[in-house]
Amino acid sequence: MVDRREHWEAVYQNKPTDAVSWFQPHAAASLRLIARCAGPAAQVIDVGGGASVLVDDLLDAGYRHVTVLDLAESALAASRARLGERAGQVEWIAGDITRADLPAARYDVWHDRAVFHFLTDPADRARYVAQVLRAVKPGGHVIVAAFGPGGPLQCSGLDVVRYDPGALHKAFGAAFRLLGHQTEVHYTPAGKDQEFVYCYCMRV
Repeated sequence: MVDRREHWEAVYQNKPTDAVSWFQPHAAASLRLIARCAGPAAQVIDVGGGASVLVDDLLDAGYRHVTVLDLAESALAASRARLGERAGQVEWIAGDITRADLPAARYDVWHDRAVFHFLTDPADRARYVAQVLRAVKPGGHVIVAAFGPGGPLQCSGLDVVRYDPGALHKAFGAAFRLLGHQTEVHYTPAGKDQEFVYCYCMRV
């Protein structure tokens, strides 16, 4: 069994952050959806945000309460180094989202473009959804992107689960009202394309 923490630490210690397949110079789709859900005063958590530039884009857009959670401390360190003094404006959490001790009813927006499709064990998916239910305020928004039906079967050497919009929403259940979904083709630094499905929901 792969130790998830060791795997991701090795990825970020051995590859430049702009060479990993999920790298984006700007997280345009994610930022647009977050802005649609909530303004700059919102509490936003980016799950699996590690070395992603979404945190930069959020700070640039005026968001003042941003949390970034990732399993790999080395990924968080890369973002802190990139942000410099602005890193102090962000709350950083190194931990496994299925087991992290998150505050209850804290977040207005939960964003994940990096984690959920790696949860191949149904028990891990159930723990993840329980975390969302606990940590997101009623009326808060959940934005999750996962590989779509045309996406890869593996990423970074790990198996993934692919979802169409209906299956992705069903994985979260009736406590989340589907507001919409969209598909994005992401072009990797190696020149390959990956299909992502974004679902955005309200925590009822």
